[in-house]
Amino acid sequence: MASEKELSDFLKSVEKRAFKRAVYAVRDEDAALDIVQDTMIRLAEKYADRPGAELPLLFQRILSNATMDWFRRQKVRGAVVRNFSDFEAVEGEGDFDLLETLEVTGESLSSESASESVSRAQILQVIEEEVQQLPARQREAFLLRYWEELDVAETAASMGCSEGSVKTHCSRAVHALAKALKAKGIAP
Repeated sequence: MASEKELSDFLKSVEKRAFKRAVYAVRDEDAALDIVQDTMIRLAEKYADRPGAELPLLFQRILSNATMDWFRRQKVRGAVVRNFSDFEAVEGEGDFDLLETLEVTGESLSSESASESVSRAQILQVIEEEVQQLPARQREAFLLRYWEELDVAETAASMGCSEGSVKTHCSRAVHALAKALKAKGIAP
């Protein structure tokens, strides 16, 4: 059974990555924040009695389900009600800054030059845009495997599919990203 401190520490450790994953999925920061908060509440209410080692996989599964629920609700709402704001041009939409989530371990960003910093920021922006262009399942598999660092079995359990499907989705995502980045002049 996870202690209250373990649960709290776990939720603090995943909140930024979970938010980013939700933003990639729903492309709406407010909705993403709601999804992540609902996920955290569900985990705390229903699974606090589970061992700490089970929390990451449970959290990812709840987050995936909450995201799918959000899409279902949007589909129903869209079929029943049309908001006038849906017809307005999107203006002043805030960009999510990938650099906010960048954690530097043992390396100082202050030692890099301004041109290196700008170059890195531009490359990260291009990568973020390309990840957003991936099909939903490929993006989910890619983020779970490489962003959340889950293994194939954990990713499959979180996505509700086979390990082979995870490998296929990840492979296609990596190849698509490599091709898109190479076309933009970004090489490993």
